[in-house]
Amino acid sequence: MAVTRQSLPSPPTPGASHVDSVDPGTGEVVGRFETTNASELPAIFENARRAQIDWAARPLHGRCAMLRRLRDTMFEHREEVADIITRETGKPRVEAILAEILLALDTADFLARRALRWLRPERVPHHNIAMKAKSGWLEFQPHGIIAIISPWNYPFSIPMVEMISAVVAGNALLLKPSELTPWTGWLVRELFLRAQFPTGLVQVLQGGGEIGAALIEAGPDKVFFTGSVATGRRVAEACARKLIPSVLELGGKDAMIVLADANLEIASSAAVWGSFMNCGQTCISVERIYVEQPIADRFMQLCVEKTKKLRLGPPADPDAEVGPMIRPRQREKVEQQLRDAVERGAQIVTGGDRRPDLDPNFLEPAVITNVDHSMQLMREETFGPVMAIRPVASAEEAVGLANDSQFGLSASVWTDNSKRGREVASRIRAGSVMVNDVASYYGICEAPHGGPGASGWGRTHSRLGLLEMVQVKYIDVDRLPRFAKSWWYGYTRELTAAAGGFVEALFAPTWKRRLKAMMQKQAARGVVFRRDRI
Repeated sequence: MAVTRQSLPSPPTPGASHVDSVDPGTGEVVGRFETTNASELPAIFENARRAQIDWAARPLHGRCAMLRRLRDTMFEHREEVADIITRETGKPRVEAILAEILLALDTADFLARRALRWLRPERVPHHNIAMKAKSGWLEFQPHGIIAIISPWNYPFSIPMVEMISAVVAGNALLLKPSELTPWTGWLVRELFLRAQFPTGLVQVLQGGGEIGAALIEAGPDKVFFTGSVATGRRVAEACARKLIPSVLELGGKDAMIVLADANLEIASSAAVWGSFMNCGQTCISVERIYVEQPIADRFMQLCVEKTKKLRLGPPADPDAEVGPMIRPRQREKVEQQLRDAVERGAQIVTGGDRRPDLDPNFLEPAVITNVDHSMQLMREETFGPVMAIRPVASAEEAVGLANDSQFGLSASVWTDNSKRGREVASRIRAGSVMVNDVASYYGICEAPHGGPGASGWGRTHSRLGLLEMVQVKYIDVDRLPRFAKSWWYGYTRELTAAAGGFVEALFAPTWKRRLKAMMQKQAARGVVFRRDRI
């Protein structure tokens, strides 16, 4: 891989603590990064506050212009970015391009055009006749300092999408990348600097969970975390103690429902890709497949045939389709889930073995059946190359099983009847459901991402994700400033009668009663518009 000399970071200070960038396909240490000490946080926050104040004062169109500059910088350095992503994660280069670089480029381009409309002051019309003399507006103001704690599986696209939204909204950013992908985290900051963003606006904190905890304790204005449920709970608790708002994306257990009228060739290809992309290390990968009984055998046969054809190898191999798992510990978790399933009666139809001829981190993609919800494999997130298939009697049973999960990130429905597909999709408890596709909604800038339950809270992507980056302020201007308001002090019997008549005129169940009340209200007009309020 052609990592340029310009892309190489400075080596750590001798004797300083550090984190290693490791090639998961070989175990080779390819980079070393000095960790951030908690004692540095006050200065880091001071620099961020100073930069954020100046940045937020820039006109919105100027911040959008900087997004276009960032987009162009990412495009110019896209080969270098792909080199580093594939070297640290082991994913095929095509996945680094399409799922990481393309998404970041598209988000920068999209928000450079849309943020001007989505973040400008918005008029709020008032429906209540008593408030027609007022003019309401929404303004969108930055939080201040946004802390982003990002994962290793998509170390570029996940933080970049959030960071692009945050900076265009006027925030400063502190990124804590995963300690497994420090080089990609370092590169993210480099790209902002190369695009000439202000010094201090985007800073990167290297290290493990201890620096993430210290970052929250230091008091950012909002926290975005993507990672495991266990760590997400700790993040939520730490934020709650300091009343820091947060957005959490904690993973999924995504269900794929294949109805009897589905195109099995297409659905099986989608199942194979959806289960094994990024070696199954994807929060929206296909993890549970429920297939209607009449087509279950044929569907499984096709999935097994296509899985056996997948080519394993390092990203240096341009024909490789499945790379290594990120670390031995992650591979062992998946192997434990497979063992638990087999002990409870499941059958591995193909795969599930290590490939030491390549590297111990390579695990053959597995197709497993005879599964049920007593198994870890069907309850816990499986971050590895496993496809679990279960026949069902009906769509109703499939929906019930899909909803029998603590997670709810995304799902998919497969059918030749799009109307039926949408109806089934509406009954699935998930933040996003695709009909006749899997996972690709994540690359649609207009589509929000997030889900209920153990999948977390809040949204990223789309306008909803952009609005997570701002404080919404309501401003009200009264257009009759010389009149005291009828509801101010100076209460009298007449005012009470007028108030009751006003409510009657608006909400009485018959028009006759409303008309009568309006006539009485007209007689009381002098009471309502008196100038002698206290």
